[in-house]
Amino acid sequence: MTLPTADTPLYNHPLPDIEQWLQALGCQQDRNDLHCWNVARPSWKAELCLDVEELTVRYLQAGEAGRDILRSFKYSLSRQDIEDAVFAGP
Repeated sequence: MTLPTADTPLYNHPLPDIEQWLQALGCQQDRNDLHCWNVARPSWKAELCLDVEELTVRYLQAGEAGRDILRSFKYSLSRQDIEDAVFAGP
């Protein structure tokens, strides 16, 4: 399977391509909530959810007093823009 070019909006990617992309970035699909994915990096952990209109990212215990940081990205953004923003961390 070949992904569309990185400058393609995420809404133009078929779901299997998005799942392949997340797997390639080291994300693991949640077995109970299949629309959610978990990712861990040395300095942060996050949960990504493929919601109806946007990709929602919850950086776990990354804010003040160990609070989660929640961000969302519209599917109209390119795959590269979303990847750069999400995987830069909180």
